[in-house]
Amino acid sequence: MLSPSLRVRLDIAYDGTDFHGWATQHGLRTVAGVLEEKLSLVVREPVTLVVAGRTDAGVHANGQVAHVDLPTSAFEQRSLTRPEDLVRRLSRMLPHDIRLHSATRAPQGFDARFSALRRHYIYRLTTHPAGPLPVRVRDTARWRRPIDLDKVQAASNAMLGLQNFAALCKAKEGATTIRELQRFEWVDVSTDAEPQTYEAHVTADAFCWSMVRSLVGAVMTVGEGKRDVGFAAELMGEKQRSSVVPVAPAEGLNLVKVDYPADEDLAARARATRAMRSEAELGDSAAAETDPAGADTGREERE
Repeated sequence: MLSPSLRVRLDIAYDGTDFHGWATQHGLRTVAGVLEEKLSLVVREPVTLVVAGRTDAGVHANGQVAHVDLPTSAFEQRSLTRPEDLVRRLSRMLPHDIRLHSATRAPQGFDARFSALRRHYIYRLTTHPAGPLPVRVRDTARWRRPIDLDKVQAASNAMLGLQNFAALCKAKEGATTIRELQRFEWVDVSTDAEPQTYEAHVTADAFCWSMVRSLVGAVMTVGEGKRDVGFAAELMGEKQRSSVVPVAPAEGLNLVKVDYPADEDLAARARATRAMRSEAELGDSAAAETDPAGADTGREERE
């Protein structure tokens, strides 16, 4: 008979520079590997995390969400009587590049991966010849050619909506490349200290493997004049990964937020995102499986 368990939501931040991505890999330092090791020590049982979006090596997160099912017996300790106590306990054990923002009892039906409505990323880069400031070098990518931001935005606009992003996704057998890109907006965040610095704010219902960094790479080639503005729209008509789309560097990418529905809708959302999504949405009769974590959104960034 299985012992009773309690599902806990974890809100997490990390600097991905020195990790081999989120997912546990034998012999490699990963975010999930470190968190699972420390959590197991606290609750005195092996644990497995389920995450909203698995990020790859060098990719950061300020707003990552995961859940873990812990035995209720774990909360019978003197210093651990409720999920919120995990923040204090783990803050003493986690390395400086992982922070547990909060730990709370998950609502009924909550699944960090399948209940998510959308994921928000920010991609930060500089085109200044000197590169990023030393204090920002770990989260700001360098693009070595100047760009026309208006052209970059025009190309980005062409990719919005429910489309097939096969040209921008690394292939994963059995996973669809249909996504709804809800926001792809560029902001000039330049200052006197950080000239020629820009951020892309990117939101979608889900991201397939390599999608965010490929989106950035595609529109930056337009901004630097290597491709014309119509290049982005042309990519949306392709059925496989394009060899002419560069993948932007990992260090500029940050998962900043994951949205979830109201508590009473969590279970229904999880069921819906496990269901099949058909290419009939785009006028094609073929069907493919939805992978709401972005076929490893984060192996988005397994890039």
